[in-house]
Amino acid sequence: MQTQKSNLKKFGTFGGVFTPTLLTILGVIMYLRMGWVVGNAGLLGAWFIIVISFLITLCTALSMSAITTNIRIGAGGAYAIISQALGLEVGGSLGIPRYISQGLAVTMYIFGFREGWLGIFPGHDPFLVDLIAFALLFGIAYISADLAIKTQFIIMAIIVLSLISIVMAAYHGSMNIPTEEAIRWGTFKGLPENNFAGTDFWVVFAVFFPAATGIMAGANMSGELKNPKKSIPQGTLWAIGVSFVIYMLLAYWLARSASEEELISNYNIIIEKSYFEPLVIAGILGATFSSALASIVGSSRILFAMGEHKVLPYSKFLAGQSANEQPRNAMIVTGIMIFATMLLRELNAVAPLVTLFFLITYAMINIVVIIEQRLGLISYRPIFKVNKWIPWVGLLSSVMAMFIINPTISLVSIVIVFVVYWFLSRQNLETPFEDVRSGLFVSFAEWAAKHTWGMKNMQQRAWKPNLMVPVRDINGAKGNFQFLRNIAAPKGSIKLLGIEPYTENDAFINELSSVSEAFRQKGVFSSWTVIYSDDFAKGVNYGNQALRGAFFRPNIVFLNLQQHDDYEMEIRPVIKECIRLELGILLFSAHPTALLGQRNVINVWVSDRRGNWELGWDIGSLDLSILIAYKLKKNWDARIRIITVISDADEEENAKNFLKSLINLARLPDTLIEVHVGNFKEIVGNAPKADLNIFGMDEHFKIAFVEEMTEKTASSCLFVKDSGHESILA
Repeated sequence: MQTQKSNLKKFGTFGGVFTPTLLTILGVIMYLRMGWVVGNAGLLGAWFIIVISFLITLCTALSMSAITTNIRIGAGGAYAIISQALGLEVGGSLGIPRYISQGLAVTMYIFGFREGWLGIFPGHDPFLVDLIAFALLFGIAYISADLAIKTQFIIMAIIVLSLISIVMAAYHGSMNIPTEEAIRWGTFKGLPENNFAGTDFWVVFAVFFPAATGIMAGANMSGELKNPKKSIPQGTLWAIGVSFVIYMLLAYWLARSASEEELISNYNIIIEKSYFEPLVIAGILGATFSSALASIVGSSRILFAMGEHKVLPYSKFLAGQSANEQPRNAMIVTGIMIFATMLLRELNAVAPLVTLFFLITYAMINIVVIIEQRLGLISYRPIFKVNKWIPWVGLLSSVMAMFIINPTISLVSIVIVFVVYWFLSRQNLETPFEDVRSGLFVSFAEWAAKHTWGMKNMQQRAWKPNLMVPVRDINGAKGNFQFLRNIAAPKGSIKLLGIEPYTENDAFINELSSVSEAFRQKGVFSSWTVIYSDDFAKGVNYGNQALRGAFFRPNIVFLNLQQHDDYEMEIRPVIKECIRLELGILLFSAHPTALLGQRNVINVWVSDRRGNWELGWDIGSLDLSILIAYKLKKNWDARIRIITVISDADEEENAKNFLKSLINLARLPDTLIEVHVGNFKEIVGNAPKADLNIFGMDEHFKIAFVEEMTEKTASSCLFVKDSGHESILA
């Protein structure tokens, strides 16, 4: 975040926010299109358009005020607000197109200034007028924001004098149309360019609305305000209030001072009806110049802020400052962009993008407030509070205005924002501040937990392998890294539970954290914690008991059986407690030489069902074995072989039909089956070779069986006990 520095000129509410905001709202549309709006819509229609337009901007300004009084806003205005709320990716996805569109706005204001100038001096060269105007704008903005603010004070005085000229005209009798005739709804006859072929209310609204979109001009100076939390709300709201009164009174004066035919056919009607025409002409030139100046200063601050946050290439250069800490490098780049767009000479095709990017920004600011209000986090306690319906009105009206103005370009604008977001999301941006996304994700998780908690306990269709992995030997955990990842990936999780006697040495904790981070880098969510205990079994059981009340709790305990483990004292108590807590169990016995081999074939052993070969929903302690085999099959690109050994040869056909039905209902394509008749232990030793053999287990499970199976199969073995909450048939 940007820090305040002693030699950086800071501005107050009037100069830093009120003045640029008011001057941007009181722009060229007020002088050259307000009469046309009143002529087409009538006074009642014009007032209605003004009210709607300012209602949209007022709701957004109120939302912006709530946000700015809740955060320490840095440079960049709306970009800084959105970035600190929703992250740099979202902020940048709006900041980049907003910066470009604001640069285009500068060019359009320069062109507007040129048209006003040529109206006074028609013999002057148009391109030379553009160049001189650009040079003045760039020179003022480049020297310092202080000079720009002082220049705007002069322009404000000129605009005030032009408005006084209008008041004087009214005082000296320009309002000669009766009130009853003036207060009417319009006939919407159109404009001179289409020979008055007619128009409608929303077209007139689309023409006027850009006049009300200047509310961010002051917020763009956020990094150079003495007290942004105070100045942005006060300055913006006062500017909106003052400009609203001016537009409403100006519409009334126009309706009383000129006929409908004069209003719709003469864009210069305000000039002609004023008391002293040169003052209004100077006001037009001042309005376009001040809007251009506010936009060039504001856009360079947005670019500077994105450079500070390393959102763009060459960010270090863009964040460069002069000796008096002005964003000179960002200003130079902005000047080059504006000059390049000036060479196009015609910007009508892209002009709607400027307004639409403003509206997208307004919509996003309202979304930020809606999210903050809905989350109800204690961190959201703005000094300036707004009612819950205000951001909703701001959001819906902004979106409505976008599609009224131009549906096609609105969609294009939204697509551009999403494309920029997609690009930025792949850049691994490091956010220098905490945003609201953490609270948003936690809120979603809590919502899901609350709505799922009351459902039935058997959530078999939503099952995923969420492993609890007790660790006291880091090397053992590292040795099983890929195996654990292949069980959990892609949607499962791994919780590493470190068990060790209390020590002040952090080596074990650091290594456990490193392994957990490695799982996350490989696409499996992982977390870790340490329980200090001299007794391995008690430490694991305490961890499982504590997590029983959690919503996001492990459903499988993975036990890595090693030579130094005391099975009876350390492993059996854990198995017994897991059965009581209804947790699945995986007991892994790695073959000392074969390990996991080529990972091509997995044998799953099904116990003899002895006359009970009917396939119902309860298939015994077999679901977890096949689910784990299926996960490994997908991640290893391996084949599953299901084997059963029966003692009665007469049941061989029933056993085969059972396995075929199991494969069909469990949706396990390309799965082999084998049925053997005879002694189980003899057949295991002669069974087809596999890289992993999976066996079932029960609470009376013996270590001797583990050792015997590992030796007879000459492979690593996994011994599995269901929790009762899995189903391969779901």
